[in-house]
Amino acid sequence: MAEERDLELVGGAGVARDRDLELVAAAAGPPAKPISLIRLIFACMVAGGVQYGWALQLSLLTPYVQTLGLSHALSSIMWLCGPVAGFVVQPCVGLWSDRCCSRFGRRRPFILVGCLLICIAVTVVGFSSDIGYALGDTKQHCSIYHGPRWHAAIVYILGFWLLDLSNNAVQGPARALMADLSSHHGCSVANAIFCSWMAFGNILGYSSGSSGSWHKWFPFLMTNACCKACANLKGAFLVAMVFILFCLSVTMILAKEVPLTNSKEKDEESERFMDIFKAFKNLPPGMPSVLLVTSLTWLSWFPFILYDTDWMGREVYHGNPSGTPAQIDAYDRGVREGAFGLLLNSIVLGITSFFIEPMCRRLTPRVVWAMSNFIMFAGMAATAIISAWSLKSFHGSIQQAITADGSVRAVALVLFAALGVPQAILFSVPFAVTAQLAVDGGGGQGLSIGVLNISIVLPQVIIALSAGPWDALFGKGNLPAFALASGIAFVCGIVGMFMLPRFSRNNFKTSGLSSFH
Repeated sequence: MAEERDLELVGGAGVARDRDLELVAAAAGPPAKPISLIRLIFACMVAGGVQYGWALQLSLLTPYVQTLGLSHALSSIMWLCGPVAGFVVQPCVGLWSDRCCSRFGRRRPFILVGCLLICIAVTVVGFSSDIGYALGDTKQHCSIYHGPRWHAAIVYILGFWLLDLSNNAVQGPARALMADLSSHHGCSVANAIFCSWMAFGNILGYSSGSSGSWHKWFPFLMTNACCKACANLKGAFLVAMVFILFCLSVTMILAKEVPLTNSKEKDEESERFMDIFKAFKNLPPGMPSVLLVTSLTWLSWFPFILYDTDWMGREVYHGNPSGTPAQIDAYDRGVREGAFGLLLNSIVLGITSFFIEPMCRRLTPRVVWAMSNFIMFAGMAATAIISAWSLKSFHGSIQQAITADGSVRAVALVLFAALGVPQAILFSVPFAVTAQLAVDGGGGQGLSIGVLNISIVLPQVIIALSAGPWDALFGKGNLPAFALASGIAFVCGIVGMFMLPRFSRNNFKTSGLSSFH
């Protein structure tokens, strides 16, 4: 039996991220004077604005690009930018912000530039149909022409990639800023505030994405190239831009930083950046098993993250983004219903985060982590059952019906909400396990978390390159990828039960909230 170890969980987030924040705070030095709690709360408001846009991106953009002509099989490849940004952009921006000597501070210049790029990106994405129309995609009205619009698709993908890069560029400096400012309140409080703003942004973003009334409230958004669904997306992203700029302004005004002037400290930060690539040689005992289970866990999650609202539009509402007007309308309604499902998912995730610590006390983190994979296995298997149930009233392909059965729709929403439970575990327990292994092995928290991030990035690359073609190979919509995810989740649960390190149930400490992504 593996040696029993103590594990400290941070009320749903894990001590890993808190300790990373402590390292950053130590490097930055204290602010000019202690900051009040109220000011600290509003100084991190930019996290809510960025997460608002990120929630819209997750819920609406995979379905929308298919209306421009990009096939379902290729739409997943569009998300390849995410892991590239996570692997390259975040470390580079983190290093540059650690060494920045601007009189405006170390973090705020990067947050400012990143948020402005986000605003440019969402504008490009929202008006991609209009830009494509101006470039000669078609001269027909959007209510008549439903064929591919390649100029619009190219513009859209460029905007999407800029949005992904900008989101990743802002996240690191924004979290580090909270550590810099935390002062006597402590990094645990800073982490809780940061995650609370992210939760708030998620709820607003998914609520906005589920609304089908933007074209009614702002009818001028509808043009020859942009009909109802396009105008709804355009309106949601324009509101996101206004909200991001507002949140950015609050952060820039209230977050007062101390400029970096110590050149020796800058050199130390540069050396620390390269240590992550050497860390594989000195992983703490038990860490290889954690990396394996983490990779398998994310392999089972990414198909659903990429195609959740698309599944709602195709398999539950029987829509087709390139079909008849009735099918297009059904698909749009399904996507918006899926965004509402993600809203429910975020609420359940937030509630569950408060119960992760007692669950780990009672069952141990190893069992809780494995249990979350078995729940994911059941959830992905349920998508096949729901899809078959949805099709039972007619014969033929998924695309022949144009509405959703009320009972099927209700069960699908319950499934979205229920998956918030394993997702809360996904966002917390692996980080806490990694943190304790680093403590037991005498390693650095930042390096261990950096290595863990690589085990999250690589599965996303695999899914981005293979999920769409895998679905196309079987010609069954989203179900092949979901079925594969179900099988991987089951295997991961078994592997986790036997390979994850065993920890004691004692000595838990609550000091934060879970992370929302």
